[in-house]
Amino acid sequence: MKRRLRLWFLIVASFMGWAVYTSVQQLEARSETIKTLKALQDQVAAAEQRQAELEFEIERLGNPEYIKELARKNGLTMPGEQPIQVTESGD
Repeated sequence: MKRRLRLWFLIVASFMGWAVYTSVQQLEARSETIKTLKALQDQVAAAEQRQAELEFEIERLGNPEYIKELARKNGLTMPGEQPIQVTESGD
């Protein structure tokens, strides 16, 4: 009777050890998956923000006044205009 009880205890203890080991492995795998998911969510958020910025820029480029402003900012002038250069005085 004691031999059967010891054998049963050994089987149960082995199963419990295996169950704990498997649980720990799954928790580690879950942790890694959560880290990967967080990194991918950050990348998606950055990509969505960049897409919104680009869509806004596309919308602005459809405006002729904005195009003129960009051209003037880059040193271009309309026909008949004369560019004004501002220099700092050495006072």
